[in-house]
Amino acid sequence: MADFWQLFIDKKAELLDLFIQHMNMTMLAVFIALAIGVPVGILIRQNKVVSNIVISIANVLQSIPSIALLALAIPIVGIGEKPAILMVIVYALLPIIKNTFLGISSIDPQIMEVAKGMGMSRWKRLLKVELPIAAPSIMSGIRISAVAAVGTMTIAAFAGAEGLGWFINLGLNSRNVGLVLLGAIPASLLALALDFLLARLEHAVTPEGLLPASKIKNIPKKKKRRERAIVLTICAVLVLTPLLSTAVSSITNANEKKVVIGSNNFTEAIILGYMYADLIESNTDITVEKRLNLNGASVYFNALETGELDMVTSYTGTALVSMLHQDLTTTDPDEVYKKVSDRMMSEHNIYTSAPLGFNNTYVMCVTPEIAERYNLSKLSDLIKVADELRLGCTVEFIQREDCLPLLESQYNAEFKDVTGLDASLRYTAIENDEVDVVDAFATDALLSKLGLTTLEDDLGFFPPYYAVNFVNADLIQSDPALAEVLSKLDGAIDEATMAAMNAQVDVDGMSAKEVAHQFLVDNGLIPA
Repeated sequence: MADFWQLFIDKKAELLDLFIQHMNMTMLAVFIALAIGVPVGILIRQNKVVSNIVISIANVLQSIPSIALLALAIPIVGIGEKPAILMVIVYALLPIIKNTFLGISSIDPQIMEVAKGMGMSRWKRLLKVELPIAAPSIMSGIRISAVAAVGTMTIAAFAGAEGLGWFINLGLNSRNVGLVLLGAIPASLLALALDFLLARLEHAVTPEGLLPASKIKNIPKKKKRRERAIVLTICAVLVLTPLLSTAVSSITNANEKKVVIGSNNFTEAIILGYMYADLIESNTDITVEKRLNLNGASVYFNALETGELDMVTSYTGTALVSMLHQDLTTTDPDEVYKKVSDRMMSEHNIYTSAPLGFNNTYVMCVTPEIAERYNLSKLSDLIKVADELRLGCTVEFIQREDCLPLLESQYNAEFKDVTGLDASLRYTAIENDEVDVVDAFATDALLSKLGLTTLEDDLGFFPPYYAVNFVNADLIQSDPALAEVLSKLDGAIDEATMAAMNAQVDVDGMSAKEVAHQFLVDNGLIPA
């Protein structure tokens, strides 16, 4: 508990910033869902066939896994907050539409006949009779949507939108429970706070005569109006704040020279993303926007092609196979680098930096117990007993033609079981004896932290992975000074240094931003 409290104190400024981001994205998504859902729920009440179709569509959309929905949204609206907000809107629509429809449809027809007999127009009946009576049902749907939206929005971190999911992801990467709690607890508190606020709003907008007899307190109208005004003001502030902040940010940054930096969603990539951001901000007057923690090579490469990202650090092997979709015909790292550099420029107008100085490739790892039981020290040893072992690996490792599919076809290596896992979760799985073998990268700090045995690639199977920086070529050509700044990291990091920096984050608990900054200072690349 003392450690968590210290972590909270150390991260309180960053936590506040991420909390505000998370709340703003959530409120904006819920408001948009409300603006769509309530009118739709009202319109479909007149036609049973249409209402069944609309509610069925909303049901189907909500059944899509959130991470899949986020992945589908990224190609449509890009990376950052937009796909996350779109995802939450879709999830929030069903309870709002359904409860609005049910609330209005369940009104006693005799009440509506009385309203008509009093000469009320359709709009007046809606505003004065239907909505007030249906208010408890509508508010119940909004409360369900808002509470669920807070939790769902944590996935936004995988689209580069940060929020409280940022801490959760960092905690999973480094197996730091404290960081996970630092994201999860505020998210839970925010959900409870929103539920409480919306409960007060429900009470404020519901006519007292419609409440159960046990809840009628004969509150004076003046007090009721004051309560309603306070709650509505708070809700308005929560809704308008993200809208105004977005508008102000757009106006403020409209004429600023800006560079957008992305990264993959593991420790090493995040460190390098922070490193380039710090390098640019310290040596130029350019504003840097960070879109770190993107979920997979296809996401950040597409963003680089569409111009949503200006640069991203990756690896030549990844670029050749996953980005360029080329067969690996050589394992010579320099040949691979030249091929990648030439094709990225000619086919995609993307400049490839000189290698950063370290080669990071795939390795297969087992626990010392498994290594001893099956006499494993090399990849060739693993292939012989693959049918007796359970493999836990990243989805990318399963899908890439140069990884598991090639291992299976070239060496007839059929594992007993194959499970696709998040990069961080595969370490948890092997530690808990849920899998026997995992894929990893040579510089992963958790290999030594968990005492895993790395199997020598005696077959030369895995492709070379020079770390490089991919940059929009137009940006490099238009700003030679920026190109010179970026080149300061060319050849500056060796394998041992990169592994040590990963360990500082994943083992020692330092932040990736701090580690990146310290490296730049220690090497004289930025002022202390």
